[in-house]
Amino acid sequence: MGSEAAAQFNIHEAKTNLSRIIERVEHGEEIVISRAGQPVAKVIPLVRRVNRTARGSLRGRVVLSDDWDSPEVNDRISDDFGTTA
Repeated sequence: MGSEAAAQFNIHEAKTNLSRIIERVEHGEEIVISRAGQPVAKVIPLVRRVNRTARGSLRGRVVLSDDWDSPEVNDRISDDFGTTA
């Protein structure tokens, strides 16, 4: 966000303008919510770590070994999780 100060709203303004605040945050802005002039919360944009939108979006990126679904591998996984296969 650089050196710009975050916009500040008191709680009443924040409740009244929540949709507008969320829209501003979606565009990368940080908003501070204050009570009696004291900052108490900051609303910041969430950063999506993965942008998968459809089934198969990892095709060609995931490599599975030939025995990935063998009974032996499934038994080891069951043991790791304390379950029975």
